[in-house]
Amino acid sequence: MAVLSLAMINDPVLHQKAKRVRRIDDSIQKLIDDMIETMHHLGGAAGLAAPQVGVPLRVIVVEGPDEDAVALINPELVKSSGEHEVTEGCLSLPGYRGAIRRAESVTVKGRDRHGKEIRLKADGLLAQALQHEVDHINGVVYIDHLESMDDLYKAEPEDEDESSHI
Repeated sequence: MAVLSLAMINDPVLHQKAKRVRRIDDSIQKLIDDMIETMHHLGGAAGLAAPQVGVPLRVIVVEGPDEDAVALINPELVKSSGEHEVTEGCLSLPGYRGAIRRAESVTVKGRDRHGKEIRLKADGLLAQALQHEVDHINGVVYIDHLESMDDLYKAEPEDEDESSHI
């Protein structure tokens, strides 16, 4: 396993729709392992999408506060309910945060690392992370949800908790 380099906000890979994974082979298994290790190495991250490590594939990993990391291949948001304002940041735009609207709970379907179809139902931080990472594989970054770039602000070090960068 390896810690991967992050793509930063100006990298074109973050602004294009990622390609579907057609076959789950050893290279996808290694990508998933490396993404999980990278997420853990960065500390406090609740999720990571393949485009954030420069790979334009529809692969995400997420981890809830009391749950192990889960990989989703070709994930799709199939249901959402409620809406609330959350403060988000992103590993690809370190040191900045902004308030955006997200669904309170979501259902996402995809395939696990073994190719088995799975559905994840989530609320709270895990729901937020799923939405954030599915956005990434669709070429959307959280700042695209801001009404104005004036709403983006520099985070103070004491504000950098685990929900500040997804």
